[in-house]
Parts: sequence; structure tokens; C-alpha cells
Amino acid sequence: MNLMKRQFRLMIPITALLILLASCGQSSLNSTPEKVGLSSDTLTLANQKIQEFIDDGKWAGISTLVMKDDKIVQRANFGFANLEDSLPVTDKSIFRIFSMTKPITAVALMMLYEKGMFELDDKVSDFIPEFADVKVYNSGTESLDPQVEALTIRHLLTHSSGIVYGWGQSHVDSLYRVSGVGDWDSATIGDKVKILTQLPLKFQPGTAWEYGLSIDVAGYLVEVLSGIPLDEYFKSKIFEPLNMEDTGFYVPKEKLDRLSEVYYRDGEGELKSGGFMAEAFKKPPVLFSGGGGLVSTMDDYLSFCRMLLHGGILNGVNILEASTVKLIMSNQLPETASYQDGMGYGLSGQVDLESGEYSWAGAASTNFWIDPSEQMIIITFAQLMPGDHSYANVFYDLVKRALIKK
Repeated sequence: MNLMKRQFRLMIPITALLILLASCGQSSLNSTPEKVGLSSDTLTLANQKIQEFIDDGKWAGISTLVMKDDKIVQRANFGFANLEDSLPVTDKSIFRIFSMTKPITAVALMMLYEKGMFELDDKVSDFIPEFADVKVYNSGTESLDPQVEALTIRHLLTHSSGIVYGWGQSHVDSLYRVSGVGDWDSATIGDKVKILTQLPLKFQPGTAWEYGLSIDVAGYLVEVLSGIPLDEYFKSKIFEPLNMEDTGFYVPKEKLDRLSEVYYRDGEGELKSGGFMAEAFKKPPVLFSGGGGLVSTMDDYLSFCRMLLHGGILNGVNILEASTVKLIMSNQLPETASYQDGMGYGLSGQVDLESGEYSWAGAASTNFWIDPSEQMIIITFAQLMPGDHSYANVFYDLVKRALIKK
């Protein structure tokens, strides 16, 4: 890219600039970046780069936030929550966070762990007996084998269970698709788990990592252990104590005007609204998905991240003990399973083995990172499916670059 073209792309059109200035929420900033060891210039560049994604027409709207040392040093809203109605993204916009539900489910389950109701290496069948008879598909012999190591709660929370999503091309994946176990329909999560217990595991528990419905089973386990429906448990034990007033399994009628539209790209790469998840989250569901069923706002999810960063406590409210948070945010994968080079997997989120950073993302292009070594939280929200996290990775890299070396 030549210099002239680069300079042109970094210019923000006047109309876009007016939108940006109107919606960036600069009044919510708690500190200047330099006071907490970040470069204002590099954060400005990060804003410009995100605006480029909007200007290129590849995203409708994006919201970003950076907190360091408990100070918000970057917060901006770009583009529109609803292109058709010209409604800008605001601090109050509600987003489908999908798999960013998973860490919340882990916290909910670990609250019961602290009550002494289970150990991480307890067998799942101790609480859901049907799992005792679940067989494991052997792709080599095309046979169904018994579990060598019994499926445990740790296996569920680290996606090393053999319970998958059914996205692949294996025999087990095809069984998942035929059964409809991953569909969001009128069945409860308990009904779905019963279907799961009639399907084979894709691999022996603890021997591999594969993303799947494990955390939905963990959400059902919360119901089994507590005797409380998952939505009520989340609300009373996590959302209300943390003042996460806009987080839940659906958007109430009086808040629907704040729900960001979800977009997809057509064959020409043009943004189109709707898609198969367009009507989801607009009415109370029957199935409470601990793996991907929540909506939230930037402020609400920030409260959740801050609680983890502060060792389970926020504003005097104790959700978890620090030792339990350390379990969640440290590598918990069995030695016989691997995730990615340089990365481990904690409880419902990936862990950078060097920095201890805990993070995950959602199917509609939402992301979060919690970095204890820098006392920093980065959150990026968009509503594009299938998920495209390229904008978030660019933003994340620039924020990390903004750190002033000591």
C-alpha cells in the first residue's frame, strides 16, 4: 500500500467523524491513558482502524472498551446498531454474546463447587446418572467402546469431554445433526441432555479438545445441583449482585429498541440484516443455554470481567473466592489433551500460558480479554454472523502495542 493510499484510508469521513464524536461516550472515561501506562496516540490509531472497518461497509456497528488499573481509558461506539433505521451504537446497546455466556456458566457452577457440592474430577454420572452408560465412538474400529476414564466435570468445563457441536464430518458429528441436539427449539436443556446421553462421545474423555455442548451440560448441572432454573440462578446469584441489569436469556419488550440488529454478508460481501438468529432472544426461551444463550451490554459484561480480575469480588460483593477464580483462569486441560501452541484452556475460556490472560469470544463477533499481569480488560462487541473477529484482533493488537514499556 503506497503512502498516499494509506493516508487516505486513515482519514475519517466528516459524516463518520460526527457519528463517532456523538457516540464515543468520552465522558465515561475515568483517566487519561498515560496515567495508567498506555499511549494516547496508539489508542487513537486503534479507534481509527475500527472506524475503517465501518467505513469499508464490512460491519454495521462496533463497540470497544479498554479498562486498565480499574480506569476506563478507551470507550467508543462506531457505526449503527440498526443500519436500516440509522440507529447508532450506544453505551446502552444490547448485544447477543452467544459463547461469552460460557464463562458465566463456569462461574455459576463454581459457586456450587465452593459450597462443597462437587469436586472438579467427580464423575458427571454421579449427578446425571444417564452419562454412566454413554459409549465412546472408536473411529478406527467403528465400534462403541466403554469410557476408559469416566467423564468428569473438569472434562465438561475444558471441552475435553468428547461432547461436541456436530460441526465436523465424522460419524458422531452426523449423529448430532440427525438428532437435532444442537438446535434451539421448544425442548428444555434437560430434554437436550437426555438426547446427548443417547449419543456416543466423539473421543475418550480427557484425550482431546473439541468445542461443543459441554458447557450446556454444565448449565444443566447447575440446575440439578441447585434445584433452581438456570435463568433464575444467573439472575439471583450473579446478575443482580453485579448490577448486570441488561443481561439475560432474552430482551424484554420494553428494551427491544436497544437490541442491536444482527447482520450477515451476502455472496457479494454486502451486509444484510436478519438471518437465522434474527428473532432469537426476543421472547422468553424454553431452553436456557449455558453455552450461548445470553444477551448483554458493554457495561454489564465489564462488571463480570472486573469481578474475575479482582479475584471474585466487585464493589464489596463477593461472588467467588480468589482461589476459585484462579482455577477458572488457569490451564485446567488434562495432560493428555492439547489446545493451541502457547495457549491452555481454563474453565470455559482460553488461557495464555505466559501472561495468564483469560479470554473468549461469541458467535456474533463479540470478544473479551482479561489480563491479570497488566490489570487490563479489553472488550469488543459487534453483531455479525458467522463470527468475524478480525476487527477485534486488530484492536487488541494495537491496545497491547499501546502499553508503555517500563
